[in-house]
Amino acid sequence: MRTTGLERRRFLSICAGAAGSLMLGGRAAAEPLFRWRGTALGAAACITLRHPEAARVTEAARSEISRLEAIFSLYRVDSALMRLNASGRLEEPPFELLEVLSLCAMVNGATDGLFDPTVQPLWSTYAAHHAAGHNPDAETIASVLTRVGWHHVDVSPAVIAFAHAGMAMTLNGIAQGYIADRVTALLRAEGLSDVLVDTGEMRAIGGHPDGGGWPVAFADDAGSQSTPGGLRLRDCALASSAPLGTVFDAAGEVGHILHPRTGRPAGTPWRLVSITSPSAAIADALSTAFCLMTRAEMAATLSRFPAAKLVRVI
Repeated sequence: MRTTGLERRRFLSICAGAAGSLMLGGRAAAEPLFRWRGTALGAAACITLRHPEAARVTEAARSEISRLEAIFSLYRVDSALMRLNASGRLEEPPFELLEVLSLCAMVNGATDGLFDPTVQPLWSTYAAHHAAGHNPDAETIASVLTRVGWHHVDVSPAVIAFAHAGMAMTLNGIAQGYIADRVTALLRAEGLSDVLVDTGEMRAIGGHPDGGGWPVAFADDAGSQSTPGGLRLRDCALASSAPLGTVFDAAGEVGHILHPRTGRPAGTPWRLVSITSPSAAIADALSTAFCLMTRAEMAATLSRFPAAKLVRVI
């Protein structure tokens, strides 16, 4: 499976951090910004701030990221999500998993089912077939679709359970945003302001320490940078999804965002969809679902989330 397209998505974050750390409004920063780098759910992560105890507070953030990975990771066999996927049932689920699944239910309803974490069996099917050099056929996809559908998931504080054997969930379309929100909450509790948290999706506390918002640059197809509309992040989140950000095939044509009703990759013309919202988790989920929508459907969905904005679609 090829992931080179994902670097386009990451370029949004890198540009935001680099542009803010060097200069803002032609005025050099009073002192260098501190930048912690690590990973979150397999993606490069970064926290940018200026604070006398930056190393200490970012270490606390790193610990929080690690704790949340133990809940949401698809790479750690002992994570809460992997244990749920393995057995189809998870008793006494962590509060954070319940909170994310509550958000999933809300966005699933608001997007007419297009945001659906239960597409993981489809994802696994595409990955396995393309590893063998071919696309899954219609009969295979139809069979897998019997194990896809948010309505087949029962969620309660006591237990999370799947209705059918072989079901599984991925939270990759919301968990990175949720982790950004949780890290933001931790840093706010430490009394910090003017911080940029990037866990694969970005969340700004305040703005840039030198004034203004955190500038975000988008990369166009030619590799140049631009800031459409002078996008600056201040006390809000930015999430982006690209249908071909990760692909299953060597030709780079079969993308990772799969339609939960047809079982097929996104057939829309969009290459990148970016959303701002007070919640990085909501922005993350909406940007994923919007890759499967028309512009009219995006607008209708946004009417249910008045604080969210579509800032980039190409």
